[in-house]
Amino acid sequence: MAGYTSKSDLELASLLRVDDEAAYAELYRRYALVLLNHAHNRTRNREEAKDIVHEVFSVLWSRRREITFSSNLSGFLYTSVRNIILNQVARREVEAKYLQSMQQYAETEAPVADYLVRESQLTELVEREIARLPDKMRQVFELSRKHHLSHDEIAEQLGLSGQTVSKHITNALKILREKLGIVIYLLLLAGF
Repeated sequence: MAGYTSKSDLELASLLRVDDEAAYAELYRRYALVLLNHAHNRTRNREEAKDIVHEVFSVLWSRRREITFSSNLSGFLYTSVRNIILNQVARREVEAKYLQSMQQYAETEAPVADYLVRESQLTELVEREIARLPDKMRQVFELSRKHHLSHDEIAEQLGLSGQTVSKHITNALKILREKLGIVIYLLLLAGF
């Protein structure tokens, strides 16, 4: 290994291309600490900086036959550190956007839940007002709106005339409109 310390970076890179592990070890010895400090200055996180340097040297070894160095191996190593940091920053931004979108989704679901609560309360209010109708009127109204029976079917089932059934439904709608308001009345007309 003593012979490798006197070799230039380009000579070590040439030896690295032919799978010389001692050349690789010498490059690691020369650059690992300075790259670690460089990465730490950028990230402010020692463990992250170690991971970055490890990744740089891992890529260097795995691509040793493909990488060509015209004159500056150290420039290649520093650029590799910078690129890895930039990739991590971009990945974090994507993660942050994803988390933000999930949070927005969760927040938009709250109005849906709120809507369901309001719908339940509205249904309860309507049911309470329907229950307050006179018995025969309530019975006719429920057969019409809840069971979707025609006036003739209701008349036959309850032994009433068709006109009496129509009068009960008209009166029920009038009472409910006065008590519940126009919006709920329209919902009842639509077949609540």
